[in-house]
Amino acid sequence: MEQFLNLLLAALISSSVVGLIVGFLFKRKSETIAAEVKNQFEQNMTMFKSSHVWKEKTVSELLGLINIQFNRTKRASDRYTDTNLFLEAKVLKEGNQTIRNLLLEKAYLIPSELMKEANDLIEHYDVWLEEFNKQRDAENPNLNQKFIYAGPQGFLFPRKAEKKFKDKYQELWNELYA
Repeated sequence: MEQFLNLLLAALISSSVVGLIVGFLFKRKSETIAAEVKNQFEQNMTMFKSSHVWKEKTVSELLGLINIQFNRTKRASDRYTDTNLFLEAKVLKEGNQTIRNLLLEKAYLIPSELMKEANDLIEHYDVWLEEFNKQRDAENPNLNQKFIYAGPQGFLFPRKAEKKFKDKYQELWNELYA
C-alpha cells in the first residue's frame, strides 16, 4: 500500500508539473494571439482613420471647392451674352483660375483615378487663361472678341472630367456624411 501511495503521489506531482507547464504554454500562446489581434486592430483603425481624414480633406479642401466653381462658371457661361467683360473677367476668369490653382496646389488630394482628368482640366485652363490674357490685355483689350474659347486651339472644355470630379465629390461626401 505504501508503494501504491508513493506511485500515486509521484503521479500526482508529475501530472501537476505537466499541467502547470501546459497551462503556462497555453497562457503564453493566448497572450501572443491576443497581442497580435490587438496590433492588427490598431493597424486597421489607423488605416481607417487615415483614410477617413484624407477623404474629409479631399472633400473639404479640393473637391467641394472645385464643385462650387464648376457650378459658378457653368451658370455664368449660361447667362453670358455678347460682350459682358465683367462676367467674363470676374466670374469665368476667377473660377477657371481657382479650379486650376486648386488642382495644382492640392494635387496630393486628387484621387488617383482622377489624375488624367485633372491634367486635362489644367491643360484646358492654362490655354483658356493664356487666350484670356492675349485677348483681354488690360492696356489694350480686344473688345471685338465676343467670348474667350480655348476650343479653337484644340482644347475644348473636358466635360467628362468635370462630371467625374463631381461624381467623385458626391461619392466621397456620401461615404462621409450620408
